[in-house]
Amino acid sequence: MILRGLLRPAWLRPCRFTHASVPQPNLVDKIPAYFELNEGLAGDPHLGQALVSSMTVHNDFLSQSEEDSLIEEIEPYMSELKYEFDHWDDAIHGYRETERLNWNEANTKILNRVREIAFPPSVAQLRHVHILDLDKNGYIKPHIDAVRFCGDTIAGLSLLSDSVMRLVHDKNKAIYANILLKKRSLYIMRGTARFDYTHEILANNCSNFKGDKVVKDRRISVICRNEPNK
Repeated sequence: MILRGLLRPAWLRPCRFTHASVPQPNLVDKIPAYFELNEGLAGDPHLGQALVSSMTVHNDFLSQSEEDSLIEEIEPYMSELKYEFDHWDDAIHGYRETERLNWNEANTKILNRVREIAFPPSVAQLRHVHILDLDKNGYIKPHIDAVRFCGDTIAGLSLLSDSVMRLVHDKNKAIYANILLKKRSLYIMRGTARFDYTHEILANNCSNFKGDKVVKDRRISVICRNEPNK
């Protein structure tokens, strides 16, 4: 099991999101369009800015042809696996996964772009790339990736479908944010977002962003990580 030991699950929370309270203007001006802060986070500019500055989404990072190229290489192997609906630590529902070390030339160039933008040259990276395939009815429950298996940065490509990621403060569940991950985007999570917040991909029954329903179809994430801190 690829994820054994990697994910630390957290308690599930009701899929509610509040729009009534708006952050102060000095914080609103700094919030990217892919972020939605709840009341608890919007009311604390210090916490809000710390999270916003540690979670970046690059929309349209991939072209359609680049997405097709990655899927073409991934699909032959993934299609032989069955979706699992009982994860060993109950962290994921409706998934299949693998790791890949060697890629064709075109996709190696794509992944090198990811690595160049996500990791400084001096940072040692995990060579294997994690591929997580979520069924259209699948979802990822709240977790923090275990620090003994990977470092301070997670960089993920989102393929095939839009989805909503929720970040919830690990010490205060009343503080959370929704992140819109569009297909062909790249997200980079580091620092505060990586260590102080659980992250999850919302199930379709509660997948909303700024009042709009976001229906997740089958979603593949291609994830690069750096080595754990010594």
